[in-house]
This record gives sequence, C-alpha cells and structure tokens, in this order.
Amino acid sequence: MTASGEEKLPLKTERLASKTIFRGEKLILRVDTLKMGDRSPATKEIIQHPGSSVMLPITDRGTVLLVKQWRAAQDCYTLELPSGTRDGDEPPEVTADRELREETGYRASEFTPIGGFCPVSGYSEEYCHGYVATGLELDPLPQDKLEDIMVVETTVDDLRRMCMNGEIDDALTIAAVTRASAFLDEARRADV
Repeated sequence: MTASGEEKLPLKTERLASKTIFRGEKLILRVDTLKMGDRSPATKEIIQHPGSSVMLPITDRGTVLLVKQWRAAQDCYTLELPSGTRDGDEPPEVTADRELREETGYRASEFTPIGGFCPVSGYSEEYCHGYVATGLELDPLPQDKLEDIMVVETTVDDLRRMCMNGEIDDALTIAAVTRASAFLDEARRADV
C-alpha cells in the first residue's frame, strides 16, 4: 500500500544478462544485470547453490542432537543442527540421511518433512529442506576432511532457549526449530 492507500504492484524485473565469474566445487558465483520497471539497469551478485537439508534429530528419550563444529567462514565453532549441501541432483532425503550419519553417527528410520526455506534469499538461490529425524540408530559414516564435529545432546527447553538468547545463531537451525515446534512439544513431553 502507498501512503495514499492505493495498492502498489511489484515492478516487473527483467534479467538482461548473466555472467559466471567463479565456478567452485559446489557453488557458482554469477553477476546478473537486472532492470526493474523503468529504472536504470543494475548488477546483482548471485550464488548458485544446489540446495541443502537440515535435520532435527529427536532421540527416543525426547532430547535433540546438535553438532558443535568449526565453521571457517565465521572462524569459530558453532552449535547447530546437522545439515549439509546436496551432491548434484540427489534427492534432499538422501542428503539428510548422509549428513545425519556423517555429523552425528546416527541413521534415522524416519525423516518427516517440516517444509523448506531460503536461508539467504538476498544473494543466494539456496533452498533448504527441513526434516525431523526419528528412530535413531548408530550407523556412522566418516566425517568430511574439514569437519571436526562433536555431538551435543540437549533438552527441547534448552534448544529453544539457546535459539532465543543467541547462543545458537545459525539460521538453518533457528528456522528448523521454528518449523518443528509441534514435534518439539511432543518430544518435550517424552523428556519430562
């Protein structure tokens, strides 16, 4: 709505050009030239990303498994839910299974979808698929070369508190905890 109360329609945006400036192992960086309505063209840097999966593993006791791992981009250890990037066009459920086993050492008998989200929609095409993982059994896979992961088991109340007070600041974790609220309420009852 405008100040005068009229409905404002979104401006039509055209992609006039696109140029790849970096091609990595998993990511591509491109610069798009865009024209929005009758405005002058402008450039926007976009990360092409194959997508990811984030898993909220709930134990039979009603607790949640987190991972503490080194994140080079932040130059520190972070506390977060297990997650990972899709390999090529693999289904997100396959990513979820592989990453859960690599990062926690557990396989889930059930992955319940909780919806997806765009973690950084301002500059990345990444779409993350969220899952609640239950029926956990030990079945580890080797960690990636640059992973040094510790598994941290926590209560639902502590998980929510850490998301709210900033102790957990990972966007995928916060989004998945929000989306899985009903599952966490049920797990909390089991943990009492």
